[in-house]
Amino acid sequence: MSYQWLTLWGYAPDFMKAAWLTLQVTMLSFALAIALGLATAVAGVSPLRPLRFVARAYVEVIRNTPVLLQIFIVFFGFPSAGISLDAYWAGVIALGLNVGAYLSEVFRAGMASVPRGQIEAAGILGLNPAQIFVNVVLPQAARAVYPAIVNYLIQLLLGTSLLSAIALPELTGTATVINARTLLYIQTFAVTMAVYLVLSNLLSWLADQLGARMFHPPVAARQRTGFGKLTMRRVNRA
Repeated sequence: MSYQWLTLWGYAPDFMKAAWLTLQVTMLSFALAIALGLATAVAGVSPLRPLRFVARAYVEVIRNTPVLLQIFIVFFGFPSAGISLDAYWAGVIALGLNVGAYLSEVFRAGMASVPRGQIEAAGILGLNPAQIFVNVVLPQAARAVYPAIVNYLIQLLLGTSLLSAIALPELTGTATVINARTLLYIQTFAVTMAVYLVLSNLLSWLADQLGARMFHPPVAARQRTGFGKLTMRRVNRA
């Protein structure tokens, strides 16, 4: 059995390259998702009906269709409209569009959690709507939704595996190729699973550190209370 693991060890550079590509796609897609989610959340509460309609239509279409279909539309459908994208950027855009729709609902709930009295008080003090949003609403909303945002980041990382369907050599796609070459099914996919576990826990730890420094009192990204259960917690500094 040891020779099988030695055979797989020869593909370590391929796994590392695939892991780095997975992280790149994850972070770029998440940056796009944050921008789209925030813009859609603001548009969703806009007094302008066309903006509210566009925001609601975007959220409903994305949340009620399969993400794999959305990836296919971006990768195979956009070229027919004159927009040619390689697998890398098609994956970034498709995943960003998908997660952005979910984050818009998270941001909207966070903004709704800010007491109305604080917004009215800020207006009485002379702050314009933009200043109220940036200085009053956004900081409190960000604190309230931070654990949910991090959870979607982890889901996005795992969702990059779907990009193997458009031949992007991320972790799952690379594992499929290695498996076809070696026929070491258990070893190949066990290593792939282990790499996903390392990456997801690394992102969770980094998010914990960031949350502990951004918010006062500090907020950790998430706390495990059981298999698959996530809750928000506070971190008390010594």
